[in-house]
Amino acid sequence: MRTYFSFLCLFLFSLSAYAQSPIKIACVGNSITQGPGRDNPDSYPLQMQALLGEAYLVKNFGVSGRTLLRKGDFPYWNEPQFQEVKDFAPDILVIMLGTNDSKPQNWVHKADFRKDYLDMIAEFRQNMPVDGKVYVIMPVPVTKDNFGITANVMNNEQRMMIMDIAQSSASELIDLYTPLMDKAELLPDGVHPNKEGLGIMAAVIARAIRL
Repeated sequence: MRTYFSFLCLFLFSLSAYAQSPIKIACVGNSITQGPGRDNPDSYPLQMQALLGEAYLVKNFGVSGRTLLRKGDFPYWNEPQFQEVKDFAPDILVIMLGTNDSKPQNWVHKADFRKDYLDMIAEFRQNMPVDGKVYVIMPVPVTKDNFGITANVMNNEQRMMIMDIAQSSASELIDLYTPLMDKAELLPDGVHPNKEGLGIMAAVIARAIRL
């Protein structure tokens, strides 16, 4: 009888722990995702954590200056965070890469952009639940060329490619271009949103996740 009671207690405890496990969200990206710091409350992932509450666990895997392209100057593929995302085994993946790929030395490899993006999504999915969700982000607009990042590539060429990538990978598309399109004052250097801009990003993504 005592053995049965112990087993029942263990089962109920495990069930309770499982029920309380937060939904894990991995935010993959470059400096726009990393923000002022991965653990900085102003970064969009941590602003999103505050919006979503304790039912979710949001982790910031952004790495400044990184590219989606394998042949880019600083590929995200080569970073420790690439493996850390897989080890985290997220329920939800939010991926926003491409801004640094628009630099001339990287965009010469634009023919590989679609395949590399699809490959990255597929690799992350291998470490996600079967019913895990992937959100491909259309990045914020580039309001002026800076750091070698090219507005024309980002705002014209890449936007159409990312829409196709989201559809081809059966991912959800979240548009961060439109909400900041007419808010150049929130991107002081033309590329990186300030705290208010990051807050808009967090709110748009959180709203999509909750739907």
